[in-house]
Amino acid sequence: MDKTIILAVETSCDETAVAIVKDGKEVLADVVASQISTHQKFGGVVPEVASRKHLELINIIIEEALNKANLKIPDLTHFAVTYGPGLVGALLVGVATTKAMSFAAEKPLIGVHHIEGHVYANFLTHSDIEFPVVCLIVSGGHTTLIKILEHGKYEFLGQTRDDAAGEAFDKISRALGLGYPGGPKIELKAKEGNPKAVNLPRAWLEEGSYDFSFSGLKSAVLNYLNQCEMKNIPINKADIAASFQEAVVEVLVEKTVGAAVKEKVKTILLAGGVAANSVLRTRLSLRAEEKGFRLVYPPMKYCTDNAAMIGAAAHYKVLRGEFAGLNLNAVPNLKFSDYTSG
Repeated sequence: MDKTIILAVETSCDETAVAIVKDGKEVLADVVASQISTHQKFGGVVPEVASRKHLELINIIIEEALNKANLKIPDLTHFAVTYGPGLVGALLVGVATTKAMSFAAEKPLIGVHHIEGHVYANFLTHSDIEFPVVCLIVSGGHTTLIKILEHGKYEFLGQTRDDAAGEAFDKISRALGLGYPGGPKIELKAKEGNPKAVNLPRAWLEEGSYDFSFSGLKSAVLNYLNQCEMKNIPINKADIAASFQEAVVEVLVEKTVGAAVKEKVKTILLAGGVAANSVLRTRLSLRAEEKGFRLVYPPMKYCTDNAAMIGAAAHYKVLRGEFAGLNLNAVPNLKFSDYTSG
């Protein structure tokens, strides 16, 4: 079946998202209920609170999506859901709800890895991507470099050995008292600062490695803050934010472009929540252009968690005949490499 109208559900963290996607690229409805304001007072996501909010919202969001698309359940061809990785309680709400709809409607079910969804956010707005490509996936829990040979076929080039980039942003934002979520807070504060004000390390690792490490950078910032406090040196939060962001972006850009050169591709994809960072977009665009690469990234609304990207990824799984049974379960620590090899 080439024609699909997929209702997709994404509840891996603190967004309750439902979308209806036609043929992998036409978004008929895209509804996201964010919990950011709920979790801000805690300084981060509280799993139990997130799960309860998903339970309260999921049916309302599904109904809103159907109304926006002017469709009813029988009009759909498939149901798709993120089943990992993520917060187990949050994932379970989405998985249980989607399985119930699939069973009741007697329509096929597709389980999607959250990170594959981020990759396919690019295909919602760029239908002319030619394989192979190198893709940088950078989010709160993942910093990964892959080579995509064709739809559903991946080679892993590098990944984070400790903190993901987005995780580091959140921790430094908290240390600076900027609040949650860290990425947008750091980026906003950094606009006021000097990115060369504080000398911070870059973890290049072994020669030729495309892995990432941000724990040393995080520790360097925390040590700098402690030293300033002990010596009564004024802390310029804008300079620290700008210097930290610069250190993260430089490593992400150089390793990604280096991998693209080595793999002899023509196109680089950028995906994940941190792909919304304007400094990363600009710097990677410039370096890609210098080296003769085309850079593709999603619109801002498809960088952060959403269900449209899950519907896009699910479409290509339908074309490959990759369906899930009603025994599909939430897998909070689902590795992308295990998912793609299985």
